[in-house]
Amino acid sequence: MSIWQWEDKMAFDKFENIFVTSAMGENVGFIPLNEDASEDFTEKDLPIPLPVLVLRNAVLFPSVVMPITVGRDKSIRLIREAYSGTKLVGTVGQKDPKVEEPSSDDLYRIGTLARILKIFEMPDGAITVLLQGLQRFYIENMIQQEPFFAAHVTMLKDKEPPKSDKNFEATVGAVKDSISKMVKFSSHLPPEASFAIKNIENKKLLINFVSANVDFENHDDRQKLLEIDDLKDRALKLIELLDREIQLLEIKNDIQQKVRSEMDQQQREYFLHQQIKTIQNELGDNPIDGEVERLKQKAKNKKWPEYVQETFEKELRKLEKINPAGGEFFVHVNYLDILTDLPWDECSIDNLDLNRAKITLDEDHFGLEEVKERILEYLSVIKLKGDLKSPIICLYGPPGVGKTSLGKSIARALDRRFGRISLGGLHDEAEIRGHRRTYIGAMPGRIIQIINRCKTSNPVIILDEIDKVGAGFKGDPSSALLEVLDPEQNSTFRDNYIDMDYDLSRVMFITTANRIDTIHPALRDRMEMINLSGYITEEKIEIAKRHLLPKALEAHGISPKQLHFEDSLIEKIIEEYTRESGVRNLDKQFAKIIRNKAKALAFGEKLKKKITFDEARKILGVPKVQKDMIETNNFVGVTTGLAWTEAGGEILFVETSLSPGKGELVITGNLGEVMKESAIIALEYIKAHASELKINEKLFEKKNIHIHVPEGAIPKDGPSAGITMITSIASIFTGRKVKKGIAMTGEITLRGKVLAVGGVKEKILAAKRAGVTTIVLSSENQKNIEEIKQEYLEGLSFKYMETMMEVLNFALEK
Repeated sequence: MSIWQWEDKMAFDKFENIFVTSAMGENVGFIPLNEDASEDFTEKDLPIPLPVLVLRNAVLFPSVVMPITVGRDKSIRLIREAYSGTKLVGTVGQKDPKVEEPSSDDLYRIGTLARILKIFEMPDGAITVLLQGLQRFYIENMIQQEPFFAAHVTMLKDKEPPKSDKNFEATVGAVKDSISKMVKFSSHLPPEASFAIKNIENKKLLINFVSANVDFENHDDRQKLLEIDDLKDRALKLIELLDREIQLLEIKNDIQQKVRSEMDQQQREYFLHQQIKTIQNELGDNPIDGEVERLKQKAKNKKWPEYVQETFEKELRKLEKINPAGGEFFVHVNYLDILTDLPWDECSIDNLDLNRAKITLDEDHFGLEEVKERILEYLSVIKLKGDLKSPIICLYGPPGVGKTSLGKSIARALDRRFGRISLGGLHDEAEIRGHRRTYIGAMPGRIIQIINRCKTSNPVIILDEIDKVGAGFKGDPSSALLEVLDPEQNSTFRDNYIDMDYDLSRVMFITTANRIDTIHPALRDRMEMINLSGYITEEKIEIAKRHLLPKALEAHGISPKQLHFEDSLIEKIIEEYTRESGVRNLDKQFAKIIRNKAKALAFGEKLKKKITFDEARKILGVPKVQKDMIETNNFVGVTTGLAWTEAGGEILFVETSLSPGKGELVITGNLGEVMKESAIIALEYIKAHASELKINEKLFEKKNIHIHVPEGAIPKDGPSAGITMITSIASIFTGRKVKKGIAMTGEITLRGKVLAVGGVKEKILAAKRAGVTTIVLSSENQKNIEEIKQEYLEGLSFKYMETMMEVLNFALEK
């Protein structure tokens, strides 16, 4: 017990004395605070052996008066015997306060000699003894443990600084300042303590008094102070410990202040809300009742599964208990609104008139027979069976061929609602699955949002640019789409925001892509892949007449009777101003011409109905596209190849030349690694079969070979130029030109085998544009040619080869 904890039995008199009153009301008298009671004792002045009183939670310092409550039987006996004799006892601290019956090993070795000033008998049988510290000692040997501890001790003297030591005076002043701060922050120290300590003039008494009576965080801090011989060092250590305690007190006070402020604010808000609620009830204007009633009316005739009904009622009961002024109230209202808005079991009725559906699809799009056939098959099965899981179709092909607009046409043919989601550049999985409601601003994913807008559970939804979905640190949207686009799983699709199963099996998903190699393989496996190839010139003319021109004229406020485009003009614009598989750029050229005529009409000029090519050229400028024409027959070493790009098919030329040197191979034209490897394989094959081709083998050592693919600014890669390169190298070494009108595509191996390639239809269209008459390709590609409509193949002949020798024997002139 510190002197502060005994304050109900004490009073400070002019801050210089402590007036002590016993627990029984007995006046003990004044004990001077400024008096240094320490004396120089020797071992001869002590009882032998010295009775030792064990202190559980206290350390007594020289000159300090301290009340100690004694409860152990052996300690009570020690105090009574000592008080009836010399009144001198030794006090030592106990290492672990939890030990009830300590042995000599549980005690510290350094303690303080004390004089018993007074004993107070307590009602519970314990006694409180008032001790005054005299001098420190060291236990040399513990003589006895029963009936109480007694020991042989050596007296220790404190090393005091000289009176002229200014540093020591400053240190003592720092102690006073620190204890003043502690009094300010601590609820255990009475305010009078600060004044009493400031009035203690004896420096040793001050240091020991503070050391004995401050409650340090660590139990052994007081003992460490007692064991320091040098008084100045003890004061410095005391300041260090006080600063630590002050910091802890400041932190505790800050925490308590914050908690108190938060509680006060919460209580204030609670009372205000209760008052508002009471006023609103009196006025009959309670927002909770209004919202609850509104939501109940929305859900009254709702068609939804039983588990949704249960969740709705559970969330509605929560809403009734939420404070309407809090943010959580609006989060709950928003969630319940979305639940009641969603068309859980509401579906539109499909129009099963197959003839009407066919007419609608033909009206909106020219060609695309495979897709139209698939939609008609789907409708036919529904008509016969009455139900069928919606197919998941992926339309892939070059830009501008009508993949996205086809989705609208399918929705119109089925009499279904239509929705579109652009997936290009999507990196966040939550865009598909939604955010959990625990987040601020959470909302459902795009799938649920689109269904909510369509107000039906069986819309046609276009997932545009599925090949451009990317993974990021927020997850992989492709993985989330696996569930959406799997007919076996999407009947129990779970959006994170809704947190309930939603049936997507009735939704017709149509995805679009420019290339399929970038689509996640597992995702690709779940979809029906339908290739939309580019259009030939004749198809583009028909599309322009049926769709592009009527739409453009209507958009610019001009009637078809005021402006007319001849087929020949349309063909010229296609060939000289566009190079594409689709018709998007062609549409822009038409819009440019019609805008010019609309301006003239707005200025009051008279329009000629027929537009000539010269007029169109003035508006569009010089031709933007130089038509690549086949030119292989003019030079040796030049071969025409066929390539596939995202914009459709293209022709490319491979040129080979020889120059004096040491047989080095140079490859230029901005080629990728695969294409460079094809050139190396081609050269090695020619070297290996030089005798069959009647090539002088010494040429390979005396000539450098340079292979170049023109249009070096455009990156090129892929294995399909293999046979084109090997034919070009064979041509330059043999001096034999390539036959006129030939183009080729195919991958090669070191054994000379010709392998199949992709993008055959696009390459055929490019060949027709360039005036090619014969196409050489792998025999494995014959099946691809048989799938292409005959109108695309008119004017072309195909030569199917299995080995490179067959290619060279056919392609090179004799």
